[in-house]
Amino acid sequence: MSGIYIHIPFCKKACTYCDFHFSTTFEKYRSEMVTAICSELIMRKETLQDQIIETIYFGGGTPSLLTEEELNIILSTIREKFEVSVDAEITLEANPDDIDVSKGEAWGRLGINRLSIGLQSFHSESLQWMNRAHTVEQSLACISIAQAAGINNISIDLIYGLPSMSDEVWREEIRTALQLGVQHFSAYCLTIEPNTVLSSWVKKEKIQPATNELQNQHFTILQEELTNAGFEHYEISNFALPSFVSKHNSSYWKGAHYLGVGPSAHSYDGKYRSWNIANNQRYIKGFEENIPAYEFELLTKENRFNEALLTGLRTKWGVSLVELEAIFPLTPLFYKQLEELKEQGWLEVRDEVMYLTNEGKSWADKIAQDLFV
Repeated sequence: MSGIYIHIPFCKKACTYCDFHFSTTFEKYRSEMVTAICSELIMRKETLQDQIIETIYFGGGTPSLLTEEELNIILSTIREKFEVSVDAEITLEANPDDIDVSKGEAWGRLGINRLSIGLQSFHSESLQWMNRAHTVEQSLACISIAQAAGINNISIDLIYGLPSMSDEVWREEIRTALQLGVQHFSAYCLTIEPNTVLSSWVKKEKIQPATNELQNQHFTILQEELTNAGFEHYEISNFALPSFVSKHNSSYWKGAHYLGVGPSAHSYDGKYRSWNIANNQRYIKGFEENIPAYEFELLTKENRFNEALLTGLRTKWGVSLVELEAIFPLTPLFYKQLEELKEQGWLEVRDEVMYLTNEGKSWADKIAQDLFV
């Protein structure tokens, strides 16, 4: 199973918390960006040579800002240069304010069969605080518009752990979302990333971040509400109804090969990891001059071991001790730390596979780091 990720670095507004690569002044060069992305697809087609493409994912940024023609140019290039499965999962990230009847129908015509919608909140104050471009009314309306266009695999994003968010408000957010009839939830704890508006607010003491205790309580509420509603908690931040697990994101966590195109996009072929320059003009110029700007690294056994731990522990599939041993010998120290984590109730082992407990899911990154080589 292989996938293609396309990073579209366009946004209407800069959200207070976002540290992804994007630009809000892109109109004058949007066609050049599409051309450069297609050039990269053609130039790097050998990365996934002889592999069937099972997933295509338009991320960003805001891919829903692309026109039908622009999306068609990119998808046509992929279908021409790669062998794409007839039932490939094709996901488009979209903002509620970009979703209307004509766009929904256009996406359906192009073969896009999954939407990931950045709702984030159902409270006007929270949306304004995050500097989101959409309204609560658009959030509530966009799902039915997409469904009417025939897109019946819909994921929504929510953010918890906001400084002023109470348990009651968070529970209300989840229950409102459940009423929309979507198949997948991605819920993320608000984090303070360097070089963001949110980071500057914290430094200037304009806001007081939520405590770890409050964020963990919100995570527990999330697990309870969605599990009771029939959703499977298959990855730390992701919940799905049966048969609606994200194939593309799951491929990352399982170590599948993928090609990432566009500014700042990453790729992985099992041995090497590469990443494109996070600068729109230099990215475009690189492909105009046939000198693409990217870096790469050969993954060591230690890298591969640690990545397998970090990604695998986050999922319902866990991490096989046998597979870890095949990458790098498991040491007495590893088993000592493993036993300590089991005693804490954060980790369990069944049939030589490690799994996080519900309590352990709140500390996934720390647990992985404790076991790193």
